[in-house]
Amino acid sequence: MITRHRLAAGICALLATLTAGLAFPAAAAAGEPTGEDAPKVNLVLDVSGSMRARDIDGQSRMAAAKQAFNEVLDATPEEVELGIRTLGANYPGDDQKTGCKDTAQLYPVGPLDRTEAKTAVATLTPTGWTPIGPALLKAADDLDGGTGSKRIVLISDGEDTCAPLDPCEVAREIAAKGIGLTIDTLGLVPNAKMRQQLSCIAEATGGTYTSVEHTDELTDRVNQLVDRAADPVVTPVATEGADACAQAPTLKSGLYTDREEFHQQRWYRVAVNPGQELRASVSVAADRAVNPGYGVLLRAVTERGREIVRGEGTGNGRTDVISTGLRYPKAESDEENAPAETVCLQVTNSFSAASGVQTTPGLPLELTVDVVDGPSQSGDVASFGLGRGWWLLGALILTGFLAGVVWGWVSRWRVAVWRTN
Repeated sequence: MITRHRLAAGICALLATLTAGLAFPAAAAAGEPTGEDAPKVNLVLDVSGSMRARDIDGQSRMAAAKQAFNEVLDATPEEVELGIRTLGANYPGDDQKTGCKDTAQLYPVGPLDRTEAKTAVATLTPTGWTPIGPALLKAADDLDGGTGSKRIVLISDGEDTCAPLDPCEVAREIAAKGIGLTIDTLGLVPNAKMRQQLSCIAEATGGTYTSVEHTDELTDRVNQLVDRAADPVVTPVATEGADACAQAPTLKSGLYTDREEFHQQRWYRVAVNPGQELRASVSVAADRAVNPGYGVLLRAVTERGREIVRGEGTGNGRTDVISTGLRYPKAESDEENAPAETVCLQVTNSFSAASGVQTTPGLPLELTVDVVDGPSQSGDVASFGLGRGWWLLGALILTGFLAGVVWGWVSRWRVAVWRTN
């Protein structure tokens, strides 16, 4: 009896395994080469005089940063090219003009020699000013060139002391270049003003801000950001929309970045062949203080100005990024060589700047364009709206039927044995 029970259970398990194999095909092999350059990370460390303060786990901020850097250097993935830049490390004087030029490349961005990098970090001594803006400009130049991901990790314990060069505006200028550079910021024992400035720098480039008050927090966070740089990313292509469809650039499938002024319209063109479907989405980020109540509109329009379809998104002041999208399937044509249709994409926003906020450069805009083969009508009918999911549904039905047949046969056999006994 026990043997028969195990046999039935084994048959059911085998059927379930076969079903899973049918329903979920093997995934594509991971880790295939993408042809991109190695990811690059530039660690920018504040070495100003305030780093002498002893308020992180009983040691100075500089000692905590050195300890964290040593652990990060040990854990850096082999495929990541890493560099270290300092700010305020060399000039101890009182001349602001000179102090605001005090940024240097401690270790060049490239393949990592851990011993050499650790030796360079060990020589650092808290010294001078806090020229965050100039350091960011130089750090971006350190990462110039290449197609891999680029990331700056800024670690500071105070706000910039080199006004009027606003580091937040510097970050926006870097983002406006469309080079796919992300700036993450970490504040050591932060105050409200520093938190606001470092948050603004990070938000301008799509990065993150983290408040740090312990050495292990600093180590863990920097390690996370360095590891994140090794993850595959899609770098947006910089483009420039026009004020009208006739002058707009023609885009192919891909990810694009642009800048859009407050209440401005940006136009782009996409060619859609008969039988294809256009899928487009747009995100506009509020990288500075804006008035509550705003939105973004994405329209697909013919060259003659007739609206085809639209997508809308709104926000109430609690959302930094507003997104929307649309789909436009173009019907098949009876003509063999039917021409493609030019679809005009219009992006409009209803953001308004808060009092005293600069309106230039424009708000960062990210546009995704995807032109794919349109769905087959017969296929849609056969799928009952389930798409490829009907394979899974059919497999589950078949499994349930076979499992029921097997279980019924086992039950009848058990009853027959019971009557015999």
